[in-house]
Amino acid sequence: MNTPNASPFSVTVDIVDERIARLTFSHPTRRNALSAELLHALDSRLVDLAAQRIPVVILGSGVGQDVWSAGHDLGELADDRDPIAYGKPLEQTLRRVRAYPGVVIAMVSGSAWGGAVDLAMSCDLVIADESARFAMTPANIGLPYTTSGLLRFFNNLPIHVLKEMFFSAQPLDAARAERFGVINRLVDSDKLEATALEMARGIASKAPLAIQAVKEQLRILEDLQPMPVQAMEQIAELRRQACESADFSEGLAAFSERRPPKFSGK
Repeated sequence: MNTPNASPFSVTVDIVDERIARLTFSHPTRRNALSAELLHALDSRLVDLAAQRIPVVILGSGVGQDVWSAGHDLGELADDRDPIAYGKPLEQTLRRVRAYPGVVIAMVSGSAWGGAVDLAMSCDLVIADESARFAMTPANIGLPYTTSGLLRFFNNLPIHVLKEMFFSAQPLDAARAERFGVINRLVDSDKLEATALEMARGIASKAPLAIQAVKEQLRILEDLQPMPVQAMEQIAELRRQACESADFSEGLAAFSERRPPKFSGK
């Protein structure tokens, strides 16, 4: 699961019963960062669970931690200037979650950052405790987010809240996240796992093919966003410029050196 010099991580599956699985990821030395290897492991486990026809999956990194996931492992950006592009491990895993032929419930305890927020929002339901925070931080390092990623937020948040998250990179706390519908159930930490299992059991008792059909219809409807070719090309060029900019290099260097970045707009 790990290369010889990589920080240790784990992605484990616990079959609660024949209709419910717990899928838990852990990367303790990196604040549960979503490294490429961890994402590949998540993707692989979801493929296996789909093959076993498990109707409900509870996805999380544990309860009582300060950080649910720090998002994409920024240490990998030295070799990849656009880690969220189509076909990259993060985007592939997000598509796998959204296309999973059953219900995926995100169980969130602690803060979620960057790509980890996208992971939670790609799930069908979100159960969280009061420690949950959701921060979209690409602007801190100069990384432009993808259109597909923005659409996931566009479909789930009021436009001014979306802009606030992406422009300021400030966390959306659990109370506001519940108010705007990001969180389905907000509970005390000691009730988080029980609540997630209760909801999972309720869903698992329903007709799985009917739920699968509704989920796929909703996924198609959410993705039904026609865009002119000219607009796609314009967005692609804006993203290319940002990914190749000196600001992006400065953002990565500042993060590595634990100092405030000095952006120049170039």
